[in-house]
Amino acid sequence: MKRVVVTGMAGITSLGSDWASIEANFMAGRSGIRRMDEWDRFTELNTRLAGPIDDFAVPAHWTRKQLRSMGRVSRLAVGAAEQALQDAGLLGNPIIRDGRMGVACGSSTGSTDEIKAFGNMLLNSVAEGLNANSYVRMMPHTTAANISIFFGLTGHLIPTSSACTSGSQGIGYAYEAIKFGRLPLMLAGGAEELCPTEAMVFDALYATSLKNDAPQTSPRPYDNGRDGLVIGEGGGMLVLEELEHAQARGAHIHAEIVGFGSNADGQHTTRPEVSTMRRAMELALEDAGLEPRAIGYVNGHGTATEQGDIAETLATHALFGARMPISSQKSFLGHTLGACGALESWFSIEMMNRDRYVPTLNLDHIDPRCGELDYLRGEFRPMHNDYVMNNNFAFGGVNTSLIFRRWA
Repeated sequence: MKRVVVTGMAGITSLGSDWASIEANFMAGRSGIRRMDEWDRFTELNTRLAGPIDDFAVPAHWTRKQLRSMGRVSRLAVGAAEQALQDAGLLGNPIIRDGRMGVACGSSTGSTDEIKAFGNMLLNSVAEGLNANSYVRMMPHTTAANISIFFGLTGHLIPTSSACTSGSQGIGYAYEAIKFGRLPLMLAGGAEELCPTEAMVFDALYATSLKNDAPQTSPRPYDNGRDGLVIGEGGGMLVLEELEHAQARGAHIHAEIVGFGSNADGQHTTRPEVSTMRRAMELALEDAGLEPRAIGYVNGHGTATEQGDIAETLATHALFGARMPISSQKSFLGHTLGACGALESWFSIEMMNRDRYVPTLNLDHIDPRCGELDYLRGEFRPMHNDYVMNNNFAFGGVNTSLIFRRWA
C-alpha cells in the first residue's frame, strides 16, 4: 500500500479564492449569503437566498477554444485545479501529462444553461442555443473531462457526480487510486454553479431557508431556530500524490490522507440514516487504523436541515461521544453541493495546520434533538490536533468520511 499526501490545495468561493481572504471573512463573521433579487421572477420559488460568487472571471490567459467546452461549473473546477497545481509546483510540469496524473471530480449536474437549451428543443422543436459543445457543457462528467483536457491529463478519469458527496468521493477515490499503486498523482475535488433549479429542488421539499429579508442570519446549522438550507456555489481541488513521489521532487506536503469511508443508506433517497452515517465514519477509521479517540475535530456536513442535522449529529455522538468538537462552514457559504466535500476538506487541513478552528455561524441555540457534541460557536477555537475528519452526506443515501493527518 502506498501513502497518500496532499501537495496542492485551492478553491473558489463566495468569500474569496485563497485561504487568507476566506479565513479573514470567517474571523469577521462575514457571510457570503445575499438576497437574490434576480430570482423574483420565479414566483413559485419561496427562497430568495443564495451564496453566489459575484466576482468570478476566467483568467485572461484561457483561450476561446478552451472555453468553448466549459460551462460555469467546469470553469470553477478548472480554475480551482489550476490554482491547486500552482500550489503543488506542478503547473506546466510535463510529468502531469505523461500518464502519471489523473482526475477524480464531480458536480450535482452539468451547466444548466445547456439543459435549458435542450429542454427548449423538446418543448418548442427548435435548436436555438445548441451547438457542438452543448452536450459537453451539460454532461454529468463535464468537470472531470474538462480538467483532463485543459491540462492534458491522461491517467485515470473518475467522474463522481453524487450530489453533495461529489467532492469528497472525488478525493476518496483518488486517494484509493494512489494507495493501491495505480498512479502517483491525482487532481481531486468538485464544483457547482449556482442555479435556481437547485434551490427549487430543496424548496419542493420544504427544506430551504425563508429568511429572505435577513440573509446574514441564515443558514443556521444545528440551531434550534434553523429554517432550512441556503444554496451556494464554488469549486475546490486538491493535488494528491504518492508520498515517495512527492518527496523525490521536494514537494511541500500539506497533510496526509489516511482514511476514507463510503457507503449507502439503502433505505430512502432523501431521509438520512443514523446507523449508516456512523458506519461510514467507522470505515474511515478502520482504513486509517485509528480508534475514535484519535480524531480531534469533525468538520460536519451541517446543512441546516432538520433531518440532516439531527441524524448526522446523533451518528457522530454515537461514535465519538459528547467530547467531539464539530462545526460547519456551510453557515458562511451556503451548501455548495458538489463542491462542499472538496472545499471543506481544504478548510479542515488549513485549520489543522494553523491550530485554529472556524465556529458555526448563527449557532445561537443548539437544537436539543441534535446529538450531544462540543459545538464550536462564537470565536475561533484554538486546538492542536493530529487527525481531523471531514464528513459529507448526499441524496440517494450516499455517505462519505475522510481523515487527514497533520504532516510534521
